[in-house]
Amino acid sequence: MSLTSNVQVDGDRLWDSLAEMAMIGPGIAGGNNRQTLTDADGDARHLFKRWCEEAGLTMGLDSMGNMFARRDGTDPDALPVYLGSHLDTQPTGGRYDGVLGVLGALEVARSLNDLGIRTKHPIVIVNWTNEEGTRFAPAMLASGVFVGLHDETWAKSQTDRDGKSFGAELKRIGWEGDEPVGGRAMKAFFELHIEQGPILEEEGIDIGVVTHGQGLYWLQVTLNGKESHTGSTPMPRRRDAGLGLARVTELVHEIAMDYQPDAVGAIGHVEIYPNSRNIIAGRAVFTIDIRSPDKGVLDAMRERIEDGVATICEALDIGHAIEVTGHFDPVTFDPGCVAAVRNAAERLGYSHRDIVSGAGHDACWINRVAPTAMIFCPCVDGLSHNEAEAISKEWAKAGADVLLQAVVETAVVVE
Repeated sequence: MSLTSNVQVDGDRLWDSLAEMAMIGPGIAGGNNRQTLTDADGDARHLFKRWCEEAGLTMGLDSMGNMFARRDGTDPDALPVYLGSHLDTQPTGGRYDGVLGVLGALEVARSLNDLGIRTKHPIVIVNWTNEEGTRFAPAMLASGVFVGLHDETWAKSQTDRDGKSFGAELKRIGWEGDEPVGGRAMKAFFELHIEQGPILEEEGIDIGVVTHGQGLYWLQVTLNGKESHTGSTPMPRRRDAGLGLARVTELVHEIAMDYQPDAVGAIGHVEIYPNSRNIIAGRAVFTIDIRSPDKGVLDAMRERIEDGVATICEALDIGHAIEVTGHFDPVTFDPGCVAAVRNAAERLGYSHRDIVSGAGHDACWINRVAPTAMIFCPCVDGLSHNEAEAISKEWAKAGADVLLQAVVETAVVVE
């Protein structure tokens, strides 16, 4: 059969699945707290496995807990087409970040069954472990091991704030598999995700065709001044680390604005010492997060920030140190997979636009070992990593429809 606009998913079934999954690990304000390798994560995995088996899929499990549900193709030697995302959430996470990509992929398999569509290439749905990185750092941990970015022993030694290790918790919830990590060759990988930004909703666009992922630097900055009394220290005599923090904050914003439209930058985590109301800060430790889809721009932003921090500190007579605590280069997704997403949106009559991902995703790592693309659907007010995160049933269906057609085009329909 040929791909037409009639090849679509069951939007009601997908929406019901999202609602049922959200009952596991509920938050306190309508969202979810289903952090990785918690009991709630284990329960979500059991539900997902049951649904996959009911759809006739066979489940694989590797030693990092990555789940792989396979729908056979007609050619057992053909490379599989992979699709999926993650089921873990932030502590105050929404119902759709990651979850839409996993359950949308499951809905693809269910709909192929309903429509009687066979593909030459097998189709494999994946749930990547610890995408969020909120309990065990860093984010996208298991997909990072899969592509060889991280050592598995190192990954399993990572601990949460209570000192519990990733490896021990994976065993405890019963989701450590025997399959070695990373031995799976892929024809392609597709990930459906909410945008986590406001562009698609503001422009009234159904589908974001993700062409690039932003590169990132996390810079941890330490400013060393001198603690002294806020009331009795003359202004010209002060060595104020807090003032340095304020000026660096403005610097980061100005630099990011110089590289519009796609560059971003902000200061996130901040610690001031001694953090007393009547003591001038003697030390400030904070993180700078800068991102751009252009490596040249990203590197230029970092250089300007480092030079600017040095200039600010010299003027204030305070010391400084800068450490890179996180980095990855920008991602350019595979043109063929991106074209498959765009073709699908056009066949289905959905409005679409090219877009850059501002957040990191498992697809950014998988892109290192297989042709990869992402599909974005809108989210209300661009809000994510928040229990108020919301999408519509129509947006979810449109994203899953495009995923279905892009995957089937890549996996090759058998007449």
